[in-house]
Amino acid sequence: MKTKFIYVMMAALLIGSQTISAQNKDNKDQKQRPTPEQMMQRQANQMVKTLMLDDATAAKFTPVYEGYLKALRECRMMNRHERNRGNNAEAKQTAKPVPTDAEIEKQIKDQFAQSRKILDVREKYYNEFRKILSPKQIMKIYQTEKSNANKFRKEFDRRKGQKHGQGKRPVHGRPAPATK
Repeated sequence: MKTKFIYVMMAALLIGSQTISAQNKDNKDQKQRPTPEQMMQRQANQMVKTLMLDDATAAKFTPVYEGYLKALRECRMMNRHERNRGNNAEAKQTAKPVPTDAEIEKQIKDQFAQSRKILDVREKYYNEFRKILSPKQIMKIYQTEKSNANKFRKEFDRRKGQKHGQGKRPVHGRPAPATK
């Protein structure tokens, strides 16, 4: 009797696990990336929590911080538009041509211009933040941004090191699973 009960339970678990597994695959297909506006809203909400702002201060801070994030995003996208023009399917298949000295010089100057523009945005919004927040809170914003950037960079590097469809990397000190 006990063995029959165990067999029935194992069969139920097996059927249930297959159903759950199938549902997870469907959810992955339906999952969409958030829009840049949604990401900015999430970042603003997270920053409000990090700074522990009251409702009145949060109401003043959120639109200013979202404007700051939008301005920074525009600055960061400045040089990407020019780089993406040359990146199409045909360009990826052929060997990349070696850039000329003039092209390299232009890229460097564009990076300088982008850095200046980012600095200008940070200075402008520092003055805006100063009207709402204390210097300690403003410093906390910059520290949190730097910390998040480092986390994203590490995650990007980790994912970049993986081959397509490889899954998670092995834990340090353990051998990697055998591949076929």
